[in-house]
Amino acid sequence: MRFDPLPAEDCLIDSHCHLDAPELAPDVDGVAARARAAGVGQLLVPAVMAGTFDDVLAMRERYGCWIAFGLHPIYLDRHLDEHLALLDEYLARHAPVAVGEIGLDFYLPELDPERQETLLVEQLKLARKHSLPVVLHVRRSVDRVLKYLREQKVECGIAHAFNGSEQQAQAFIRQGFKLGFGGAMTYSGSRRIRALAATLPLSSLVLETDAPDIRPEYAQDAPNEPFQLARFVEVLAELRGMDTAPLRRALRDNTLAALALR
Repeated sequence: MRFDPLPAEDCLIDSHCHLDAPELAPDVDGVAARARAAGVGQLLVPAVMAGTFDDVLAMRERYGCWIAFGLHPIYLDRHLDEHLALLDEYLARHAPVAVGEIGLDFYLPELDPERQETLLVEQLKLARKHSLPVVLHVRRSVDRVLKYLREQKVECGIAHAFNGSEQQAQAFIRQGFKLGFGGAMTYSGSRRIRALAATLPLSSLVLETDAPDIRPEYAQDAPNEPFQLARFVEVLAELRGMDTAPLRRALRDNTLAALALR
């Protein structure tokens, strides 16, 4: 069972899914099969550290999914300076669709901000070198991430799990980025996220699960899976007051544009 190289117009795309995560490993074939049965035509699997580069390659070989390579800020203690050279090599040799998951996380106090910023800047430089979009982790760091995107002139990619203000959303859009919405949008108490999902330009939105994380409100007792996109698109359609068919087509086109695939 494989995903489509270029999904059909009515297919959903999970723009952020950790298919290689240990939580999904016991039934990863089932995870992929349930996604396809729910109308998910493709998904993007981003690496989070050098030790998972080969894992995401294996996911592409097995399922035909899109992949990205990057050094995630949360795993800061596992990143060595030489991993940047390894990342450069993998980007050159293995044709990923993006550099990611990269970014800044200022929520966890144990993560050294200066070291995070150094790694982010170097990875943005690699994205420019290889003419690739970026998939961003942005937690309590939106303005700082935007600063480095502007400085490095990186103008294509996805701000994953967007949770900023409307002003920050517009800044990302002006920078050429799409904004990822998913499980958090299903919580009735997530008023700001739901308002943004409802009112931001449709052309700026992509769907994601972040599986196995960011579980939806209605399914908190099991790891998140990409098949949930079928429900997420219904939630988004209700928030925006539109039919699901044109929404699915727009989201598919937005994801292809965010990853420079069209």
